[in-house]
Amino acid sequence: MNTSSYKEEADAKPLNKPMMAWFVQNYMKTPAEAMDVRINLLGANFKGLNPATIITAQIDPLRSEGKGLAEKMEKQGVKVNYKNYEGVAHEFFGMAAVVDEAKNAQKMASDDLKEAFKKSSVTGR
Repeated sequence: MNTSSYKEEADAKPLNKPMMAWFVQNYMKTPAEAMDVRINLLGANFKGLNPATIITAQIDPLRSEGKGLAEKMEKQGVKVNYKNYEGVAHEFFGMAAVVDEAKNAQKMASDDLKEAFKKSSVTGR
């Protein structure tokens, strides 16, 4: 919890650094579990994974992890469509009724998913 986004967005709403600390404390039985690749995705091996879509929000302590995940996946040969939406906070994605950026993010995700389904029907993967 020492990334630039945790420092910049420590007091953000609706998600902030103290809330993330609470989630971590109440989710894991031991601090060592934080290194498990099912939790610490930056330690995982993504080689051979199908394309991924990663969307982050500017006002979110998790923004740096999302960007780092996209970069790691790309370094391992995974095609990644990454976009950070400026001026929005964590949970914006579900607010398309009132937040234009959420509409755009939902369109990006649905377009990528449609493309993946098209390719999988052609390749059988």
